[in-house]
Amino acid sequence: MDAVAFEHHLLQEAGTSPNNGALPLIVYRGAIEVGGDEPEAAVERHFGTNGWGDGFRGDTFPFHHYHSIAHEVVGCARGAARLQFGGPEGPVVDMQAGDAVLIPSGVVHVRLDDKPGYVSVGAYPPGQQPDLCVLSDGDALISNARDDTEGLELKVVGEAEMPAIRAAIAAVPLPGSDPLAGAGGPVTTLWLER
Repeated sequence: MDAVAFEHHLLQEAGTSPNNGALPLIVYRGAIEVGGDEPEAAVERHFGTNGWGDGFRGDTFPFHHYHSIAHEVVGCARGAARLQFGGPEGPVVDMQAGDAVLIPSGVVHVRLDDKPGYVSVGAYPPGQQPDLCVLSDGDALISNARDDTEGLELKVVGEAEMPAIRAAIAAVPLPGSDPLAGAGGPVTTLWLER
């Protein structure tokens, strides 16, 4: 892969948003060629070429959530969306087709808008599958009302559960490759060589 523009954000714990103070969130700009009739397949192929898979096609959930047992990459295959990371006070990132974001385990994320036409594709490192951690009972109710959360273990995480969640996040293995650049790229410099 040619050099790609990216930005990164190191997100510290904020209340019951554990985030990941060791691994930065990485936003890749224009990293995937998504032209053609099925851009979702192009995103899946790109991730798969770099060893990331077992993911989904769909939307980014419109409630604050995170994964305590997996890292996740999300590519924008169609349209655009406004996403927030790190919890209710975290940075907002505008995504468009061809962009992708690598979300370390523990980093809270949510889709803030409801523009039509947005389709995302997610993937995980080999051997990792996500759970679904939410910040409140209200987010759990929203999650339970959706068809696309079926099969994910839902966890409502409050202060009492935070020690176990922090330990789970810290134990998630680092991926062997960057989901966009394979053996090189930002994961190598920002995650693996830190």
